[in-house]
Amino acid sequence: MEVVTKIAPIALALIMLALGLGLTGQDFLRVAKQPKDFLVGLICQLILLPIIAFLLLKTFSLPLEIALGVMIIAAAPGGVTSNVLTKFANGDVALSISLTAIISLISIISVPFIVFKSAELLAVSGISKEISMAGISIKMFLVVTLPVLIGMLIRKFASNFIMSKSQLIERISVLLFVIVFAAIWVEEWANIIGYIQQAGLITLVLNILMMLVGYYIAKFFSTGVAQRKSISLECGLQNGTLAVFVASQLFNDIIYLIPTATYAIIMFVTSLVYVFFIRKID
Repeated sequence: MEVVTKIAPIALALIMLALGLGLTGQDFLRVAKQPKDFLVGLICQLILLPIIAFLLLKTFSLPLEIALGVMIIAAAPGGVTSNVLTKFANGDVALSISLTAIISLISIISVPFIVFKSAELLAVSGISKEISMAGISIKMFLVVTLPVLIGMLIRKFASNFIMSKSQLIERISVLLFVIVFAAIWVEEWANIIGYIQQAGLITLVLNILMMLVGYYIAKFFSTGVAQRKSISLECGLQNGTLAVFVASQLFNDIIYLIPTATYAIIMFVTSLVYVFFIRKID
């Protein structure tokens, strides 16, 4: 757990810095000019995803720790992987980037609210008394919002630096991401099979269900096929490092991180299969 708690904030900050390096003011202006697709994606990810996750928990018999771990990953915004896979799927990459960026910024409020409310509804105890909703929001601001803003400023005033260093930063962030999740698996290797049995099915169902829900809701309300692909991938690919960071800040037991680690593996496999099928849809 010590490796996770020390590396997760650094990994998350670098991932968000890399996200900021790829952003311009146009990514935010686009939302104001074309709000319909963005609002569809926002509602799917920020509202429907946690609600569907909570309803699924009512149909699965899970330990409370696993259940809250599922809600933590469901509360997390989309990750930068969704932007890459949206490109492979011939989706609306600009929309994907806007959704990832803005929902990530909103997450400093939405994630603590969803997690604390879920803990209350699930009657989960064990949240560190030193951590309040405001406290976790402040910590998230420092490792989520601030790096994004710094990345945007660097891009604006040092574009040459971006060309030479952005790939390096992305590679370091990916390496740290792998270290974080490897640490989880290594530390809990003796219990891994049991945890997968407990968390694997619900995370698999949640992941596939949300990609389908996002796709078909967008089919009725978004402007086109490219937007449909983008929204569905945003709903299915969450920022696992952010979820690990939140869970590690709130709890001392690594069991709360298991659904995130399970989801991280599942979402890469399912999303690649999903992209293979939808990329040729026009």
